[in-house]
Amino acid sequence: MNKIDLLSLSYDEMEELTKELGEQKFRAKQIFKWVNEGVKSFEEMTNISKKMQSTLDERSFITNINIESKLVSKIDGTTKYLFSLGDGNYVEGVTMIYKHGITACISSQVGCAMGCTFCASATGGLVRNLRAGEMIDQILCMQKDQGNRVSNIVLMGSGEPLHNFQEVIKFLNIVNDKNGLNIGNRHITLSTCGLVREIKMLADYQIPINLAISLHAASDEVRKKTMPVANKYSIDQIIEACHYYLERNNRRITFEYALIKDVNDSVNHAKKLASLLSGLLCHVNLIPVNSIDEKDYIKSNNQDIKRFQKELKTNGIEATIRREMGADIDAACGQLRNRHIKNKD
Repeated sequence: MNKIDLLSLSYDEMEELTKELGEQKFRAKQIFKWVNEGVKSFEEMTNISKKMQSTLDERSFITNINIESKLVSKIDGTTKYLFSLGDGNYVEGVTMIYKHGITACISSQVGCAMGCTFCASATGGLVRNLRAGEMIDQILCMQKDQGNRVSNIVLMGSGEPLHNFQEVIKFLNIVNDKNGLNIGNRHITLSTCGLVREIKMLADYQIPINLAISLHAASDEVRKKTMPVANKYSIDQIIEACHYYLERNNRRITFEYALIKDVNDSVNHAKKLASLLSGLLCHVNLIPVNSIDEKDYIKSNNQDIKRFQKELKTNGIEATIRREMGADIDAACGQLRNRHIKNKD
């Protein structure tokens, strides 16, 4: 019999489980709260009978990931975590401290199948999807280590969230539940490289999260140089999906644009991007590209970045330059995991 991961259960699913076990409905709330508060053993559930603890132990388990290592920025307190999973795999997460609270950046997959050439987490390909409980537990680990509640979540760690669609939807349900972490949908951002079908599927769920599209180019020709997904979905298809998303949700979309010197950072690129996004309820987040061991991309200089931003604004597109957090601790996604694996070998 396969055991059930209690941390991956929605509140409704927890109610179904307790009913199946012949327990009263209120037990679901007790167990759901315990596991989403970070309890890792059934014995710690002090308001649950010994008999039920034993039954739960036979039928289920609680996801329990561990902090393998961490790096803390001396500049701004940003902390990068390497988490070890129960099967020996590793993922990364990051906490960033702002005036409004702690933002947690979490992973949705071990590795990534998308193959974006500027991303270190894609270099080893996809290993497997994470369960919803493994995504929740990243947050629980961060909260325990930081000693403070996480107030905002970004699904921007390793993996393509929409490639793990059902578990990510379940995660959003669980993390938003008032009996659990109770983090509001408007405090959650999901970043995708542009899976058109899944963007439309997400739109139909009408979950009021923030959607971010990793665009990084204004033409298919340039995009195909760095993002293999561009061979499946054209930019026009992505923009059409964004229009559908806005019709269903009416929430501003963020377009992420990593600026790579002499690849996509000219004024002409900015003009094309402004024309492409004209009429959309959107915002552009300009990102100086991270350097990674596997590629020799060079980030655009500050003058070119500001010129790019000015051109967008001149053409009516709101644009900001992402503040670089944790500049002294290997900020690129996937670097810490990749180096740990290489060192083990």
